[in-house]
Amino acid sequence: MTLRQTQSAGDDAMVRRYEYDDSWIVAADLGVDREDVSVDTVGETAIVVIEGADEPVESEFDLPGPADAASVTNGVVTVVGSR
Repeated sequence: MTLRQTQSAGDDAMVRRYEYDDSWIVAADLGVDREDVSVDTVGETAIVVIEGADEPVESEFDLPGPADAASVTNGVVTVVGSR
């Protein structure tokens, strides 16, 4: 098993990407509650919407491929895909 890890910071979120031989995981630590966050994927892009006091804030980040699943737990968005 080969693991390649990269990370970046942007839009106030730490994004980490883990790539394996047969799959990948992208995790973004948003630091907000689950009920305030929704995530959707379109092609190789994850779209995260955070409901704010005034109006929603939308962020996008690139994925290494189409996603198989996406979830939000304790303010961390996790997107999983296979190769």
